[in-house]
Amino acid sequence: MNIQEADILQKLHEEPFINQRVLSKASGHSLGVVNKVIKSLTDAGYLTDDVAMTSLATEEFSRCAPKSAIILAAGFGVRMVPINVLQPKGLLEVHGEPLIERLITQLHEVGITDITVVVGFMKGSFDYLVDKYGVRLKVNPDYAGKNNLTSLALVADRISNSYIIPSDIWCESNPFSAHELRSWYMVSDLVDDDSAVRVNRKGQLVRVHGDAAGNSMVGIAYLLEDDAALLRASLRAMASNPQHDSDFWEEALYRGEIMRIPAKVVPSMSVFEIDTYEQLRELDSDSNQLKSDALSTIADVFGCETTDITDIAVLKKGMTNRSFIFTCKGAQYIMRIPGEGTDQLIDRQQEAATYAAIAGKGLCDDPVFLDPATGYKITRYLEGVRVCDCEDDADLTCCMEKLKSFHRMRLESPYTFDIFERTEFYESLWNGAPSEYRDYAETKANVFSLASYVDAQPHDWCLTHIDAVPDNFLFHPTAAGEALQLTDWEYSGMQDPHVDIAMFSIYSMYDRAQIDHLIDIYFADEGGCPTATRAKIYCYVAMCGLLWSNWCEYKRNLGVEFGEYSLAQYRYGKDFYRYAHELMDAAAAEAGEGDAAC
Repeated sequence: MNIQEADILQKLHEEPFINQRVLSKASGHSLGVVNKVIKSLTDAGYLTDDVAMTSLATEEFSRCAPKSAIILAAGFGVRMVPINVLQPKGLLEVHGEPLIERLITQLHEVGITDITVVVGFMKGSFDYLVDKYGVRLKVNPDYAGKNNLTSLALVADRISNSYIIPSDIWCESNPFSAHELRSWYMVSDLVDDDSAVRVNRKGQLVRVHGDAAGNSMVGIAYLLEDDAALLRASLRAMASNPQHDSDFWEEALYRGEIMRIPAKVVPSMSVFEIDTYEQLRELDSDSNQLKSDALSTIADVFGCETTDITDIAVLKKGMTNRSFIFTCKGAQYIMRIPGEGTDQLIDRQQEAATYAAIAGKGLCDDPVFLDPATGYKITRYLEGVRVCDCEDDADLTCCMEKLKSFHRMRLESPYTFDIFERTEFYESLWNGAPSEYRDYAETKANVFSLASYVDAQPHDWCLTHIDAVPDNFLFHPTAAGEALQLTDWEYSGMQDPHVDIAMFSIYSMYDRAQIDHLIDIYFADEGGCPTATRAKIYCYVAMCGLLWSNWCEYKRNLGVEFGEYSLAQYRYGKDFYRYAHELMDAAAAEAGEGDAAC
């Protein structure tokens, strides 16, 4: 049965036949197509001569009837800033009703009660649905580091005559039915520049490339068993391959450039994806979820109403914070919102002291607003910004010059950043849980033993950035060319400034040769870096690697994974402990002291 036949037979099941013109209007197919389909359905035995359904049609409806539904609700919903830190998107309310409850109710209305909800972020907030609606919850433990293909793969065995539904959809009328005759993937008739698919003349969904526009993807799908079997196999194969970790589940539907299942096109005003704060505000301006302390803060700072804050868009989720861009009074700004557990990691009074110390020094724009109590920060948005390319020597030279000019200011702060104290502190946040690394105790002892060598070396003591990583060096266009700022000072404190070289290196995932190259750039105007100083910087690489490894282990316990980055940091602790000792010996030999002893 083709698309047109399935659509028209379903309409005949919903409403008795009156005439071809009425059926054409109801089905959305032309009068010519309706006439042709009625004949083909009659010839195939699905319709009688007076356009009534036969027992064969009834059997087909029974075979294709929906049995279950899967709702995907595991993700962070990072584009919902500034309210996504409060609850998952599926629990946002529109007209007083949580999105996911409306979807469940609509499923119940058509007799579907076998419903599985895949959860992850704030998973406990969905538990009440088990008692209220009898749903089944499935936890995706990898929700933080992988996309929803992984979520659906976890419940692949439950896909058969099933609806697959995102939790952030609001449908004006019920999009589900007790009667389906074909598989489909729902898109709207809205032209969307960001869509990955378009509907071709055959009703198929084909990929779009480049700047081409497509049909807005709604995300609801229905799969009959034959198509479900193919999807199950694809999901399992793709989920086992790390290269698909960031994929949406729809990637498993493709066969080349075409989706295996055809489109179901609905009017754009009948279904809404709630993907951003402003989309929620547009759909329900009275929603309780629109209340945001962050937006209230912005309104207070600029003396405006929250409705005057527009063009809200998420920026890349950082390792510590979430940030979003917004427009207010004709100018653009960035607001920082501290991430999960940040209040335990960062002293905001210390950050405020740093900004006071660097104010007016030309190192960065002074914040428009900074609240040490909440960690909220508002800064001016710089148009056309790019970050340092850690593989480009010209960028590295500019960044090291900027860093060194800051170090030579010899600024002071009442706060110190103690690497070993912070390492111990992050470990304490594991709450007694063991490290995931089996040789952690030995590695920690080795790294901590480097303290005696570091303390014996000459070093300046001044305000140090600590987080001087490539992403925090911002190049931006000016009338005179390109300017450079150093941003994100929240870890800054008194320390040996050479720690900043180590931090830049390990965030860049440099190997030993690349680290040596960076050190040479930093010391270029001093005739090179002494071996003993290079050994000290190697010690800092090992120390800082263990520091951030412990930080990553803490964040992992909160459900935030950093993948290769966390593994690399632990390796720096182990490898550069050895490399540092090699240079200590070399430095001692140069000084005529024979073999060095740490």
